[in-house]
Amino acid sequence: MALARKSGPRQFMVELDAAEVLKGKGFAGDDRAAGKRGVTLLSSERWIDVIHQLDTVLPWHTRRANVLIQDMDLAATMGKRLRVGDIELHVWGETKPCALMDELHPGLRAVLASEVRGGVHAEVLRGGHIHVGDAVTLM
Repeated sequence: MALARKSGPRQFMVELDAAEVLKGKGFAGDDRAAGKRGVTLLSSERWIDVIHQLDTVLPWHTRRANVLIQDMDLAATMGKRLRVGDIELHVWGETKPCALMDELHPGLRAVLASEVRGGVHAEVLRGGHIHVGDAVTLM
């Protein structure tokens, strides 16, 4: 698992070793974190598909997600709860890629548009601290 956040609109994502996650909001210091879109999650396997299809190398946080996870089908998490370290999330739905994706890399938006490659968004039901490497479990 990996973590990242941004501090303002159109700011670069910064990778973190740990993060405080606030109930009803998201990562502390992340300007967009709130409600049903408080935290965004991305599958490392889907991200690998994306960069292979684009025939490029891009850091995972180019997608502007907060949490990169492995070995979990994010499509199967929609409508369910996840535990990430100490926090609890309710996954509301798929995160649709926006036009900014093509500004970051031409063609990225289209490649992210299928197979939940853009990840999912979730509401923070229980806040706390998370760390790189924490377990991610479906509840």
